[in-house]
Amino acid sequence: MTRTGWALALLLGSAAMAGAQQAADAVAPEGASGEAIATDVFGDLDAPARDALATKAEGRPVTAADWMVTAAHPLAVQAGARVLEQGGSAADAMVAVQAVLGLVEPQSSGLGGGAFLVWYHAETGEVTTLDGRETAPMAATPTLFQDEEGEPLAFMEAVIGGRSVGTPGTPRLMEVAHRNWGQANWSGLFDDAIALARDGFTVSPRLAALVAGEGDALSRYPATAAYFFPDSQPVAEGSLLTNPAYAETLRLLAREGADGFYTGPVAEQITAAVRGAEDNPGLLALADLSAYRVIERPAVCVDYRDHDVCGMGPPSSGGLTVGQILGMLGGYDLAEMGAESADAWRLIGDASRLAFADRGRFMADSDFVAMPTEGLIDPAYLEERGQLLQGDDSLPKVSAGSPGWSHARLWGQDSALELPSTSHISIVDAEGNALSMTTTIENGFGSRVMAAGFLLNNELTDFSFETHDDAGWPIANALAPGKRPRSSMAPTIVLQDGAPAMVIGSPGGSRIIGYVARAIVAHLDWGMDIQAAVAAPNLVNRFGPMDIEAGLPAALTEGLAAMGFELNETELTSGLQGIVVTPDGLEGGADPRREGIAIGG
Repeated sequence: MTRTGWALALLLGSAAMAGAQQAADAVAPEGASGEAIATDVFGDLDAPARDALATKAEGRPVTAADWMVTAAHPLAVQAGARVLEQGGSAADAMVAVQAVLGLVEPQSSGLGGGAFLVWYHAETGEVTTLDGRETAPMAATPTLFQDEEGEPLAFMEAVIGGRSVGTPGTPRLMEVAHRNWGQANWSGLFDDAIALARDGFTVSPRLAALVAGEGDALSRYPATAAYFFPDSQPVAEGSLLTNPAYAETLRLLAREGADGFYTGPVAEQITAAVRGAEDNPGLLALADLSAYRVIERPAVCVDYRDHDVCGMGPPSSGGLTVGQILGMLGGYDLAEMGAESADAWRLIGDASRLAFADRGRFMADSDFVAMPTEGLIDPAYLEERGQLLQGDDSLPKVSAGSPGWSHARLWGQDSALELPSTSHISIVDAEGNALSMTTTIENGFGSRVMAAGFLLNNELTDFSFETHDDAGWPIANALAPGKRPRSSMAPTIVLQDGAPAMVIGSPGGSRIIGYVARAIVAHLDWGMDIQAAVAAPNLVNRFGPMDIEAGLPAALTEGLAAMGFELNETELTSGLQGIVVTPDGLEGGADPRREGIAIGG
């Protein structure tokens, strides 16, 4: 068995060993050298990237003295590592990483989407955040995703086409982060991405499989079909794919900054594609693009195990909900219980259910609706909610609590979907600055509408399709012109004594919250190194049933079932990217469920 096969088998348990080996062999055929594997699967990688792939396959964290970058694709991490190696900041490296990710992992993030960024400034010791979430067009109405009878559209009927496209935020966020904290020349940060788009990149196994699985949905619009289905066939693993239109868009960004995206030819191409999407046109206008702004917001922080866990506040629910889960668990000794304890997972699962009940009722864009942000993470409130976890069985029913602001109780319960996709970037630079950024076009391949070489988001479907719940109460996350849809993205920086101890985040739709909380528990409570923490089995509970991965120990699954949990075995393809700061330096880890790596120096 290859090293990758053993790593995956140990992760999932002996029952899943055969399936893990099949997955490993697709990436690492028996007898192939590390260099050959990297070249065959990802194209030409430099020595640090090849070493990082081998280290990940062995289940070990990457170690470094001064800087670290981890993201979802080796070519993107390689681009960021080159920036850091030349003295660039974490903000500089993020620009390079995101530019490449939008090319080689287009299904997950890119210029046509949005992002949330958490930043630790080494010089001041302050943590802040940038909100690059998409906005609803000014012409949008709360009934955009309802039919003529006022009934909600089927989800995928709403997703595919221009109707679901919000104003992209990622290009402006890249520029604002660089303006605030960058050190390198802006234009040079796009060099790797431009070269790969011009000369071609090797289609990875994951991209090829996802394109092939999309079928008619991805071939619905001519520009998208022509790119992903050359000669009417899905792009093949190992083939070389060029994107001259994307290269030209990047050149424009490099020359003109984000204004070159939000005005002029690129903006015109975006709005034409959205409004011209056959049978499901959208409302995005040039004025929406030119008016877009990134907002700097205070971080949301909670105390957990003598650490400050800091994340993104509204319009993301990620920081609040992760904080609520950890806050409710603070009074329980998870370390003593251990990682395979049914009791520990009962506590984690029910804490998550309670947090998601609050999320569904209270959380939305606080620029548009009143929100009890401070009350939701008030220690006294979380202690009160945590007491509900006492007992031996799963909670029979959960409901939203009563955080510190009574006005918030008037909001109805939301049931908006948020499907798995997205990407995450974690970086620590040589000066000690830390960046955690989750970036997305929402659903895999977004709206399936393409313009100027990149896919456009479907973020508007993160709004509630209904304006009121069954009881008649208005829903906080209802759509409104200029509003930002609620998100579950949870970029997180964990501090100890005021300095970064852990940088973490994941893709995965609304399961992101569970993935990130679990990784923090795995490291802080169960003492796992960062690679073990991101690779550990996923168990996620949002609404009652416990989603679990295959191959868990029988004692764990039987124990949870006996406690009253309904277990739902499914794929939980988190894409956790993490860095921890140790007394000896930095350690980086990349989720084995996806293609990413960590590189340090």
